[in-house]
Amino acid sequence: MSIFKAYDIRGTVPDQLNEELAYKIGRAFVVFLGCEKVVVGRDVRSSGESMFEALTKGITDQGADVENIGLCDTPMLYFAAKGNPAAINITASHNAPVYNGFKLCREDAIPISGATGIKDIEQLVIENNFPDAGRKGVVIERDVKAGFVEFTKSFAKFGSPERRLKVVVDCANGAGTLTFPAIFEGLDVEFIPLFMEPDGTFPNHEANPLLEENLVDLKKKVLETGADLGAAIDGDADRCMFIDENGETVRADVAGGIIAQDLLKTYPGATFLYDLRSTSAVAEDIAKNGGKPIMCRVGHAFIKQQMRENDAVFAAELSGHFYFKEHNFTESSAIALISILNLMYETGKKMSELSAPVMRYAHSGEINFEVDDKQKKMDALEEVYGANGEVFHLDGLSVKLDDWWFNVRPSNTEPLLRLNLEAPDDQKMQGHKEELVKILKSLS
Repeated sequence: MSIFKAYDIRGTVPDQLNEELAYKIGRAFVVFLGCEKVVVGRDVRSSGESMFEALTKGITDQGADVENIGLCDTPMLYFAAKGNPAAINITASHNAPVYNGFKLCREDAIPISGATGIKDIEQLVIENNFPDAGRKGVVIERDVKAGFVEFTKSFAKFGSPERRLKVVVDCANGAGTLTFPAIFEGLDVEFIPLFMEPDGTFPNHEANPLLEENLVDLKKKVLETGADLGAAIDGDADRCMFIDENGETVRADVAGGIIAQDLLKTYPGATFLYDLRSTSAVAEDIAKNGGKPIMCRVGHAFIKQQMRENDAVFAAELSGHFYFKEHNFTESSAIALISILNLMYETGKKMSELSAPVMRYAHSGEINFEVDDKQKKMDALEEVYGANGEVFHLDGLSVKLDDWWFNVRPSNTEPLLRLNLEAPDDQKMQGHKEELVKILKSLS
């Protein structure tokens, strides 16, 4: 399987990704973009330094300069990328320690995906026939952390000596450890760190907050300390999941609806994007409060493009990505957390009280099916349900029926179909889920 994927380059070190390949990727990246400078950062993985040396040698040998921002999380890389022609973060996000990879951006942190350049870069690497650059680039050191921290702090509107919220943040020993303590230092909040020592081996648990087993320690800490909120940050800090004061997981679409409520106070009438797997309550609440909700397909490259096209102030994805116009139309787990704290402070409501109205429908969450012929199964579902509902193909198959809806979409990275559905109550949702699962499993 190729390491050149739909959204990034990612593989195991050294069998799939090594210094020789990283060097070629550096050269190919410069040739593809024709850029003269590349901002480069890296997360806390043990292979990060050797990947950095090889990648930047390729970039400079191909004639471009490197602006080295050092150890960083992905939101800090996006911050540094603003106003620059290209950027790369060396990270494998939430993957196991043996992995590493590259997130690629063109100007102003616009992502390069499989469809917009990664496959072209792969072909250049395979050909390994790079033109003479005529000059050798240089590596320039740049410290952006202080500016990034102050920018992120500027979103905070919560706290006073009389009423301080208490939040537990689990960075899973990932790159968020480099920024979260500094962001929350001096803010009027009791910040309780969990697994805040940078360690690319992720010794306490996998840095993937979408898996419930990785939230066990955070939930325990929230309950032990009587915290108002918990936040689980992924390996490169571009995703997060939230835990309420009762130790319950808050789905990311619900958290997105809460964040939108906070942002609508600053941006009345603004446009917001929500991914098509989200509860209908998100769009309803945005519209009810004067905003303009627009459905979007899944995947950060698509969402960022659609945000720019619609000048959207915010977008949320069920996978825990939260995007902000003010953050260069890119993800920031820290701003997402701060936005929720803002609303909790202003309203005096607990996280469970903010979540409950957005959870008024019964949502299945994402259910995965291993399949060989994804299109065949989607066609079969459309044949059964299409005549009785509104059908659209924004991402896979979506059917909106009288009082319920479902979406089935193919994974961009795995041989999976992903099912989401929602109904007015749990009994109806479970019934429709059983119908859909039976059809999906009945097909060979």
